[in-house]
Amino acid sequence: MIAFTAAEIAQLTHGRLNGDPDVTPTSVVTDSREAKTGSLYVAKPGEHADGHHFVHAAFERGAVLVLAERKVVDAHGSPYPAVVVDDAVLALGALAAETIRRIRSERKLRGELFTVIGITGSAGKTTTKDLLAGILSTTGATVAPQGSYNGEVGVPLTVFNADAGTRFLVIEMGATGLGHIKYLADMVKPDIGVVLMVGTAHAGEFGGVDNIARTKGELLEALSEHGTAVINLDDARVAAMRPRTKAKVLGFTASAGLPEEVGALNVFINSDGFPGFDLALPDGGPSVPVRSRLIGAHHVTNLLAAAAAAFAADIASSAIATSLSSQAAASRWRMERMEREDGVTIINDAFNANPESMSAALRALAELGRERRTWAVLGAMLELGDDSVQEHNAVGAQVVQLNISKLVVVGQEARALFDSAIKEGLPGDECHFTESVEDAYELLQNELEAGDLVLFKSSKQVGLRHLGDRTSLSPRASSPAGKD
Repeated sequence: MIAFTAAEIAQLTHGRLNGDPDVTPTSVVTDSREAKTGSLYVAKPGEHADGHHFVHAAFERGAVLVLAERKVVDAHGSPYPAVVVDDAVLALGALAAETIRRIRSERKLRGELFTVIGITGSAGKTTTKDLLAGILSTTGATVAPQGSYNGEVGVPLTVFNADAGTRFLVIEMGATGLGHIKYLADMVKPDIGVVLMVGTAHAGEFGGVDNIARTKGELLEALSEHGTAVINLDDARVAAMRPRTKAKVLGFTASAGLPEEVGALNVFINSDGFPGFDLALPDGGPSVPVRSRLIGAHHVTNLLAAAAAAFAADIASSAIATSLSSQAAASRWRMERMEREDGVTIINDAFNANPESMSAALRALAELGRERRTWAVLGAMLELGDDSVQEHNAVGAQVVQLNISKLVVVGQEARALFDSAIKEGLPGDECHFTESVEDAYELLQNELEAGDLVLFKSSKQVGLRHLGDRTSLSPRASSPAGKD
């Protein structure tokens, strides 16, 4: 972490300092339980709790300064050492922006490169981030987000893990409205920007898919003429973003591309569901084989995006292909495969869901389960707005079209999915609706048989990722719902 004194923090955030101006935090946390000796604790109001109520707990664990929106006193009425600001989240962003500026400056003075890569898209961000970080780390010190730290708090926390020894900083960028990506991009000033796809995730919040496309393109608009925009040419809305950037454009495609693009040749899926292809890069050399260890044909897009971003960062083609071929899923609940002792296979892809990722997961289930009995355990796709019923209906129809053996729908918010599958002709004994995760767990415990292949997929808030974890245990072994 780049060091800031309390006085510098107050100056950078336009805050009011109470305490020793020379105190220099050594880490930044937003959860008091993660505080340790030397921490700066950011007390931000949250959806479910106010961080100001946990200042005492943070200092008990070793915090030396709090970034807060109001003065907080201890049991004796004395104020805690603090920088008081109008908005703690915006202040966090200001510190992150200065961190980036100082790293660039220090490395430039030493004649060393520092490359910031931003990744956005309606699906695939975390997988692409993991793949890209895996490639880059073979060449230089690389910092990337933990899990899906991709918002106005998660991005600064990722930035604070970088220092003057960092060669590559990979930033995942999420959004739920216009201007969100612009805010993050202005904070980190990426050299390379990757846009994966424009889907219908959060369509209700954005006010439509066109607004989603506008928002994702904000990353490309933030790039300078010296940067590189990496775009998915197989997504028409992303391909149309080309005029929105001053940067050099590098396209990638899962079909045979032009010589100046990144392409996948001879794509195939093996019997384990792993995609493979020959990677063509615009370096004038021969294509190089990639044999992925990720499950599902949809990962070809993520693999190509990571390859294109790595190429833009001047990584050799052989190093890119070798790394992509060696990496398995790095983040939890993303096509995560588990084998039970009784021969049941679990695929837990329930970290999140939208129509595009739901469709991709179901296709992977059907492909993998050609010789097996397949189960789709599905919950709601949230934040779809007025399109919710229509999109859930489409998923129900796809389950039938793909000849999935068994369907379990969990929760009233996904009821349209169940009704659609029944309407499309899925027999009643193959289609189950349960009100709760617990009911679904009991059904699966009673019905699963050796050799079954089970997919869990829903939006994160539904909790099917924890149901997948419980079901992955040996039959009749009970476990409480997991925690993130």
